[in-house]
Amino acid sequence: MDTLNLLFDGLGAAFTPENLMYAAIGVLIGTFVGVLPGIGPAMALALLLPITYGLEVTQSLIMFAGIYYGGMYGGSTTSILLNTPGESASVMTAIEGNKMAKKGRAAQALATAAIGSFVAGTIGTLLVAFFAPTIAEQAVKIGAPSFFAIMLLSLVLVSAVLGASRLRGFIGLFIGLTIGLVGLDLSTGQARLTGGITQLVDGVDIVVVAVGLFAIGESLWIAAHLRRNPVEVVPVGRPFMGREDWARSWKPWLRGTAIGFPFGALPAGGAETPTFLSYITEKKLAKNGDEFGHGAIEGVAGPEAANNASAAGMFVPLLALGIPVTATASILLAAMTTYGIVPGPTLMTDQPDLIWTLLASLLIGNALLLVINLPLAPLWAKLLQIPRPQLYAGILFFASLGAYAVDQNPFDIALLLVFGAVGFAVRRFGIPILPLILGVIIGPLMEVKMREALDISNGKISGLFNEGLAIGIYVIIVLAIVVPIVIDRVRGDRPLVADAQDGTNEKEEVSR
Repeated sequence: MDTLNLLFDGLGAAFTPENLMYAAIGVLIGTFVGVLPGIGPAMALALLLPITYGLEVTQSLIMFAGIYYGGMYGGSTTSILLNTPGESASVMTAIEGNKMAKKGRAAQALATAAIGSFVAGTIGTLLVAFFAPTIAEQAVKIGAPSFFAIMLLSLVLVSAVLGASRLRGFIGLFIGLTIGLVGLDLSTGQARLTGGITQLVDGVDIVVVAVGLFAIGESLWIAAHLRRNPVEVVPVGRPFMGREDWARSWKPWLRGTAIGFPFGALPAGGAETPTFLSYITEKKLAKNGDEFGHGAIEGVAGPEAANNASAAGMFVPLLALGIPVTATASILLAAMTTYGIVPGPTLMTDQPDLIWTLLASLLIGNALLLVINLPLAPLWAKLLQIPRPQLYAGILFFASLGAYAVDQNPFDIALLLVFGAVGFAVRRFGIPILPLILGVIIGPLMEVKMREALDISNGKISGLFNEGLAIGIYVIIVLAIVVPIVIDRVRGDRPLVADAQDGTNEKEEVSR
């Protein structure tokens, strides 16, 4: 009952005309930016982060909640209408959604995506409200060694499961950790990796890093692969669903929510895995499984629900432990730290009014998303017809303006270009950006916990292993690294055994 009372108090604080206005503006702006090709919710948040700086903390968070859910909805729109996922988690939506659109059912695909997002986001936010305080209470008892181990586990898991190879994931992580080291050493006060540039003594602002990697890097990447052929956009009517569509969608919405939330609540590397599992589950359970691959509505409803449930679940480790497990969560953490809010075990007790207002604003933003965007779906579809050169020229302008607005320092524009080049390079070589951005944010936090643990143990390395929880987590880290390698080796050996039994030489097979 205490949780419900706190949530109702948060709703009371958030449910004012002024706050509703900011939430509605956030939803509109977030959808406007998120619906553009190649822009996911993380990039939308990074691009729009500076516009919230002139607001009060509560209003800023409420507006950010609207931007967050608007950006999430925008990613599904581009996936369905253009077959261009705004993020990797929207890939499964594009598989069936674009096929539905080409069959003249774009309206139904957009509707089931929006309603599924609303259902999953609402249930997920309520689960966060009930579970985050409990986790926070237990997290208070966790010492510095265990916190360091938990952060290390999240980085290892995220780096190991993303990208074309684990090696590239760890390369991205190494780059991010290196960027996080720039600035003054917390213990000695000496400058690190500044190259004698005084502007880097205070470190690199996460907003500049995020906008450079996402907005500038993506724009450069698109420009390098730009085609002048006009983009075909499927016409969209008023999104509606018939009785059969509702009957085929409501179970996938619930199953997708059940699959997605645990993945978001655990540091397991984003929504890619639960969306894939949801798609496979719906394909196996569907009575008309042959329709999959040709525009099955279950293939849109389930993955979209899993995606948004995972997005809601990521608030559990973010608020209770201060650990962002997705790129979007990293940008949210940057926004919260800008206002002096430090997520962690004591946040729920130190600033309860603010956090419960945030959770309430997520519910409000999720509802406004459905109310505002369903009627405006045809309008958002027209935005997709903006020529790519003009579109990304505008993105470059607003990205530069946003980075400069952080500290009104021209040097930040130069840094923005540098990180834009880094963003282009990591895309060119297939290095995932999520481990990189997480390394920038979590790296300094890990350093603080590591130094705290070593100080307690008088500098002995055993200080990192003197808690049972920490030891258990290190075992999980080793397994997370070793087990996939062993599985790959075993799978790689199976064809050789089969070839030997068939009397076939492997080299002959390869030559063929």
